[in-house]
Amino acid sequence: MLKISHQVSIPDNEIEINAIRAQGAGGQNVNKVSTAIHLRFDTQNSSLPEFYKQRLLKYKDHRITKDGVIIIKSQEYRSQEKNREMALARLRELIRCVSIVRKKRKPTKPTRASKLKRLENKTKRGRLKNLRVKNITAD
Repeated sequence: MLKISHQVSIPDNEIEINAIRAQGAGGQNVNKVSTAIHLRFDTQNSSLPEFYKQRLLKYKDHRITKDGVIIIKSQEYRSQEKNREMALARLRELIRCVSIVRKKRKPTKPTRASKLKRLENKTKRGRLKNLRVKNITAD
């Protein structure tokens, strides 16, 4: 059972975990032992609340397919158990970050004082640049 929050949890039978051989350097061990973990979680056919399913489909992440299947590969560690824990932690974090509802931004206008301050700074910079210009006189 993967616990997402106090109310939401995912049963183990909805998460598909396969052990595969890790890529990259690692000597003889990497060629013999399947230590990497390939996790698949189908959000549409899961017991997640509808709110999470809709947010996951809209969320822009390369680990989520168009069908709503989350695919996570973990191969950082040399042990299969640590990679399994890491993959489950990533799944938990992905679902948690979707549940956060951000406040809508209210557009604001700059104050009169800030507008005047900006214009004063612009004129100061312009005067400074004019002082740098060499006086070219025609003979």
